[in-house]
Amino acid sequence: MVFMEDSERAAAISLENGIDAGLHLNFTTTFSAKDCPTSLVGHQRKVAEHLLRHRFGRAIYHPGLAESFKYVFNHQVEEFRRLYGKFPQRLDGHHHMHLCANILVAKLLPTGTIVRRSESFLASEKGLMNRLYRRMLDKVVSRRHHVADYFFTLGPLEPPARLQRIFQLGRQFVVELETHPVNGDEYRFLTSGEVLAQIGNIPIAQRYELAEAISGF
Repeated sequence: MVFMEDSERAAAISLENGIDAGLHLNFTTTFSAKDCPTSLVGHQRKVAEHLLRHRFGRAIYHPGLAESFKYVFNHQVEEFRRLYGKFPQRLDGHHHMHLCANILVAKLLPTGTIVRRSESFLASEKGLMNRLYRRMLDKVVSRRHHVADYFFTLGPLEPPARLQRIFQLGRQFVVELETHPVNGDEYRFLTSGEVLAQIGNIPIAQRYELAEAISGF
């Protein structure tokens, strides 16, 4: 994330250690950097009010906010370029708002970049309409961007069968797994060696890479 209190230090650590980094777009949480432009804060506030007003806010295109979305998006991309010295080749979003209607309809995400798909769920975890909506989003995104085959969150860790099913998919497909180590259970799972014990010989990528992103569509 950029324009946050610790964004400068995080970028410096990433560059010093060669850590792979993409841009985590933020349209909903107030920017906390002391030098964040007042105009950017104002545009983000309007965008956030629309997206968070009700549960379907992200699915509704708001023509009156088209310029605000573009303004907030472009400023974050430029700040990433300033901090990391390059254009972001991988994009996702806080609360997954990079897949909201205003972003997709305006085609703000540059063609050819790696973009996080909508969250994947096992058949028993979500209703039919929810899964159909996510399938539609993924189809739209995959037309212009490189995406993983599946995207899951690490939690919940119970029941164990859920993670085993996800790890099994990793034997045949590219699976992106999101984790938040600030969560105590996830931190212990990742640092205790439990994750390595469960995945067995399934390879873990050293950086974010998709075969199609290397060879082209």
